[in-house]
Amino acid sequence: MCKNFGGLKAVSEVSFELEHGEILGIIGPNGAGKTTVFNTITGFFKPDAGEIRLSGETLVNLKPHQICQKGMVRTFQLVKPFLQLTVLDNVVVAALNRTKIVKEAHEKALETIDFVGLGEKRDNLATGLTLPDRKRLELARALATGPKVLLLDEVMAGLTPTEVDALIRLLTKVNQKGVTILLIEHVMRGLMALSKRVVVLNYGVKIAEGIPEEVVKNRLVIEAYLGEEFGNAESSGDRSLLR
Repeated sequence: MCKNFGGLKAVSEVSFELEHGEILGIIGPNGAGKTTVFNTITGFFKPDAGEIRLSGETLVNLKPHQICQKGMVRTFQLVKPFLQLTVLDNVVVAALNRTKIVKEAHEKALETIDFVGLGEKRDNLATGLTLPDRKRLELARALATGPKVLLLDEVMAGLTPTEVDALIRLLTKVNQKGVTILLIEHVMRGLMALSKRVVVLNYGVKIAEGIPEEVVKNRLVIEAYLGEEFGNAESSGDRSLLR
């Protein structure tokens, strides 16, 4: 796909395939085009060239809510729940994108809230949630739409190592339920723990793709994103930089 903003090539001929049931990570420095890729895949931007397909069906020219109804949904780096609604009502709103029957949406919301670990807070207003719980709420809203493919934009940003570990376990359970995951992530320990493959972007161009253990040793990736310290530690077997 390609996406330009005036004379700026934000994404240039980036292509990859996402296999059913896998977790694919996207990494790269700030400004590499990662979120632009997400925005283009999910209908917020229209690609200037290229094709986007889900199960063989084109998604180009569809609106974000239409793409969601077909089974692809995303979260956002800056979580923005409906602050004056309860956790439950936030998720019910999301579930109504897949069913217009309020009772069904309510049941789906309750099931999803329990799954992400917010059951005891279902009647709390979203405005009073901590950052980790807001991220779980954002995930619950996405899952309530019944996605085949879930796109996560820096879902681990701002979390402590313990909170990251808990989220890794939760996302593993999501994947085990049959949801394919595409994630943008700067928290390398989370990315390495979850991703089966990694795509690396720099200046809107894909510079590497492969299994995480190989990608982090790639000289272009080290120079563009990870840095020499990480590369040297990876070569020596020092995993502390991934924590």
